[in-house]
Amino acid sequence: MTDTTGIYGDLFMGKDLSQMTLEELWELFPVFLVPHDDRWKDCYNGIEKELTGLLSHQPVTRISHIGSTAIQGIWAKNIVDVMVEIPQSADMKDLAGILEQHGFTIMSSGANRISLNKGYTENGFADKVYHIHLRHAGDNDELYFRDYLNDHPAVAKEYEALKLRLWKQYEHNRDAYTDAKTAFISEWTAKARKEYGDRY
Repeated sequence: MTDTTGIYGDLFMGKDLSQMTLEELWELFPVFLVPHDDRWKDCYNGIEKELTGLLSHQPVTRISHIGSTAIQGIWAKNIVDVMVEIPQSADMKDLAGILEQHGFTIMSSGANRISLNKGYTENGFADKVYHIHLRHAGDNDELYFRDYLNDHPAVAKEYEALKLRLWKQYEHNRDAYTDAKTAFISEWTAKARKEYGDRY
């Protein structure tokens, strides 16, 4: 996994992440793509085991590997994305609190979605970096997009080409990088849902 300590760490030496501006965070944690790495599957298996243990007494519907590291053969950010689906009746904030107590950091929190990370440090990315996406069961478009691109390698290569074009343009603006992919993701997710029906 990527370690940016030598590149950016000295710029913010001793400054806590919570004290950094958004611009400083984007400088410390740039968009950075690497070729597909088969070790991502092992990293996912490891974090899935950890999450299963931490949430063993919680009502978890499904834990899934999502994002570009779950798509075969394409370049991706060296970050493993994990979706944790829970029943509508479950208290998402309770689950987030448990993860926060065990070293995960809340990135964003809304009524129906909470995102956490692990592996962001004051010196840049750790060796292994994870994004955890807490969702209610059924809020899982990412599963359909993942499956469609794995089943349609030509579309996966189109997505890779888009990401590579956007990488340098938005290297230090993660929001813009994400927004610029939205139309492509929405188009193919809709086709995936039509093709796969109620797979999930």
